Amino acid sequence: MPKMKTKSGAKKRFKITGTGKVLAAAQGKRHGMIKRTTKFIRNARGTMTLNDSDAGIVKKYMPYHR
Repeated sequence: MPKMKTKSGAKKRFKITGTGKVLAAAQGKRHGMIKRTTKFIRNARGTMTLNDSDAGIVKKYMPYHR
């Protein structure tokens, strides 16, 4: 049986923690920061954990990162 391939877009955008949770960058911070509130910009700093339904999809893309 051949090896499964990892989606290269997923390995660049997501990281899986030691406990199996998926970390992703915050959304909505690429452009248009003037119209965003200061609270939004502050809360969207760094990475966030995905919920279980989204994390399951990402884990299918990264079969060897479990």
